[in-house]
Amino acid sequence: MLISREIIEEIRSRNDIVELIGSYVNLKRAGANFNGLCPYHSEKSPSFTVFPATQSFYCFGCGAGGDAITFAMRSENLDYPSAVEFLAKRAGITITSDDREEKGGISKRRILDMNLAAAKYFRACLFDERIGRVGMDYLTKNRRLAPSVIKHFGLGFAPDGFGGLTDHMHKLGFSDEELVVGFLCGKSQKTGRAYDYFRNRIIFPIINTSGDVIAFGGRVMDDSKPKYLNSSDTPGFKKSKNLFALNFAKNHCSERMILCEGYMDVIALHAAGFENAVATLGTALTSEQARLMAKHTKQVIISYDSDEAGQAATRKAVRMLSEVGLDVKILRMEGAKDPDEYIRKFGADRFRSVIDASRTGFEFKMETTLHKYDLSVSDHKIKASGELCEYISEVWSGVEREVYISAAAKRLGISEEGLKNDVEMLRRKKIKTYKEKTSQQARLGAMGVGDKINSDAIKNIRAKSAEEAVVGLLLMFEEYRALVVSKKVGLCKDDFFSEFHSRVFEKIISLHEENQYDFSMLGQFFNPDEMGRLEGLEQKRRSLTENGRAVFEQCVSTLKAEKQIAAQGTDSIDSIRMLLEQKRNKSNN
Repeated sequence: MLISREIIEEIRSRNDIVELIGSYVNLKRAGANFNGLCPYHSEKSPSFTVFPATQSFYCFGCGAGGDAITFAMRSENLDYPSAVEFLAKRAGITITSDDREEKGGISKRRILDMNLAAAKYFRACLFDERIGRVGMDYLTKNRRLAPSVIKHFGLGFAPDGFGGLTDHMHKLGFSDEELVVGFLCGKSQKTGRAYDYFRNRIIFPIINTSGDVIAFGGRVMDDSKPKYLNSSDTPGFKKSKNLFALNFAKNHCSERMILCEGYMDVIALHAAGFENAVATLGTALTSEQARLMAKHTKQVIISYDSDEAGQAATRKAVRMLSEVGLDVKILRMEGAKDPDEYIRKFGADRFRSVIDASRTGFEFKMETTLHKYDLSVSDHKIKASGELCEYISEVWSGVEREVYISAAAKRLGISEEGLKNDVEMLRRKKIKTYKEKTSQQARLGAMGVGDKINSDAIKNIRAKSAEEAVVGLLLMFEEYRALVVSKKVGLCKDDFFSEFHSRVFEKIISLHEENQYDFSMLGQFFNPDEMGRLEGLEQKRRSLTENGRAVFEQCVSTLKAEKQIAAQGTDSIDSIRMLLEQKRNKSNN
């Protein structure tokens, strides 16, 4: 085992799950358990439950679940070894294992060491007058950045050549395979030779909240495309789960955070004293990034470009940030297309006034909508009214809806009553559609349709129920695991229809045979979504009154019977009757 059961048990015992989760989620006692609003999806009524007795959690809304390690993985965007190390450090425990191998057989630690070495190389190139002059001139003359700011963000420069970084990294002992996996070099399809991925670019190191260099962004110095180049996902980096400059902003954003589009906007804001600014990493805002921001702040001010693409991104970001419970406002700048340009033109004090005058999401929607239509034309007024009603109908708070209806009616020049009626009609339709969709999803989910975790579930509905029961009971009871290991109950991985349950069964039994079984140990082999599914299967069994040996053996028999029917290539009534007859004869004997 990469991390022993003894270490895992000690870490878990010294990280009480109620205390741990309570530092992230507002929990309230509900009998023997604790409830709260789920931190992983938007909800108004708490469906997130923490179970002190089993030191586990489960959300009955989205299916997130597991133990303290799973929670740390989800909440801190960590892999399993890093989550264990995070909790160990929290409890004052020292561990030495950080060697889990990932993509291409290369560990996360190796990737981080490689990134640090590359960042030092890029920085040295920037401060070399001969090599980095074009990059330094761009930063200090074009962008007016002080050397202290350049050093603070660890900015660098990638020379315009194919082998500078690659040759340097070879001398440090890094292989081409490692550089390719770390997204620092590519391989020529014609010659097979390695070449530098970043060339003739200003380099922006991406640093996580632990201080590790996890990736890079690069801005080209000529007219080459793309203008900005960003690292792809690696064993040490997931683009959708990180934010540029959060390592600095996390200490200054408890009340509000500024969300920008680009690296330079963020750097300009920090240099001007706005150290609560962050940016996405070359992609549109993701739900993971929205939840990450919700962990650090109460309000987000969106400061995207004023062009059409920026406005479209703003509309999407407003929705995503609102869904995770954040107060969202939109920056309105006149005379500049982005914060960097605005500050250079008008200064930090004036930008601070602009921040304080930020619009709410509704104000932004109303202004952009009314700007599109000529309200003197009846058809245009109807369309504008329809768009605003659509927006207001999705607002959860009744008080907010009333305020927005009143403001919209005044701007549109129509009665509040008429607007309110349209909003309520839309809300009734949405509620009905939601209930129908939820009901359909529940029916399909029961059959296994659309199951992303266990895509094989649809193959055999009867077997699906038996498999879930068997796995749930094996998770709960050591004696059932012992029955399988001792062959007193004949069951093997090939008896399962679904690859997921077969894999779970194999790991459970393997850990038991090594005397290493603990629910937390499974986290080394299954991702947080899969661990949530396993927690759900165990919770389902715990809610039932009968989980005795007879139930376990009956579920195993059902599963094997379904497998036998499938092996015969038929699902006929005669085959089912034959198997039932065999089972009855066995019981009588």
